[in-house]
Amino acid sequence: MWKIAELTRRRIIEQARTLFIEQGYEKVSMRGIAKDLGCSHGALYYHFKNKTTLFSEVLAFYFDELNLLIDLTVKQAENDKLQELFLAFLRFGLNYPHQYELMFLLKSEEMDSLMQQSATASYEKFAAAVREASGKELQNEAIYSIFLALHGFVSLHLHRIPSFEGVAKSAAVHVDFLRETI
Repeated sequence: MWKIAELTRRRIIEQARTLFIEQGYEKVSMRGIAKDLGCSHGALYYHFKNKTTLFSEVLAFYFDELNLLIDLTVKQAENDKLQELFLAFLRFGLNYPHQYELMFLLKSEEMDSLMQQSATASYEKFAAAVREASGKELQNEAIYSIFLALHGFVSLHLHRIPSFEGVAKSAAVHVDFLRETI
């Protein structure tokens, strides 16, 4: 049994991430997380106000991973940075479908307000990376349209294929089309 002092926020978030992916947001409860951790649900409330607050921390972690991927892609791309950036986004969404679904497809008014900061920061990082990789001062509307096109591709294939590799050729065609519109 975990004691409150031993039960860190990090450990709770790790367990919650696993359960949210396996069961989905609606089926996970604070009691269920506590049971898996071997502690009382009151110990979780010591660290988190409620399940939604805990979930927003989990989403912040996923957005941080996406932000890191964006940074690394733009920094390490050897040829066409824009192509690599778009493909990296598609690869992230299709190789981590449960995380992507939690980040972009699960909607509730309460969660939207809690995750707004992480989502906005991630989108702004994406927009800046698109501008840098394109070498152009693109309008916000153009970048948002590109994001929606990438998101639509991921959403269409989400949970229908085992990984990005199953649609890699059509992803490349989609990315080429988007690059030509810029």
